[in-house]
Parts: sequence; C-alpha cells; structure tokens
Amino acid sequence: MAIKLHRCPHQWIKLNAHPCWRVQKALDEMGVEYEVVRESWPGRKGRTAVIEGTGQNALPAIELEDGSWYREQSAEMAKSIRAGRFGSAA
Repeated sequence: MAIKLHRCPHQWIKLNAHPCWRVQKALDEMGVEYEVVRESWPGRKGRTAVIEGTGQNALPAIELEDGSWYREQSAEMAKSIRAGRFGSAA
C-alpha cells in the first residue's frame, strides 16, 4: 500500500501557489508512490479522516503506511519531501 495524499478535489489546478498541488508535485518529483484521496471542498466538516488523523481540517495531509499522519503548511511539507523524508519505497 502506498501512502495517501489527502487533497482537495481540484486536481486540475496546477499552480505553485496551490497548497495541494505544491505537495503533490514534490511527491511526483521525488518519485514517491502515493494514492490520491479527494477530500470534500468546501465542506471542511466532511474531512473526517483528516480531522481524526491530524486534529485539523486543513489540506493537504499525508497518511503514512503505518497509520500515522503528516500535516504542516504546504511549503514546509514540500520542503520535507524534497529533503528525502519520504523515499520512493515509502
């Protein structure tokens, strides 16, 4: 099972300023295998898995294979991904 990227459903937005795209692009660049989980938008209350996993309703969030979660501001997430926190075997 690959890690899961919980993101907004607007995958067509490919601007560097878009938080979900910023993280997805970093995962792609680093060759990390992941599954996209499209979360509700704009209804943040419907993001039950994200809220349970992170204590927040903000996106993007990464659910790791061991069941733990990773959530920071998207620029920090992308920086961590590019620094090798998630490898292609993740």
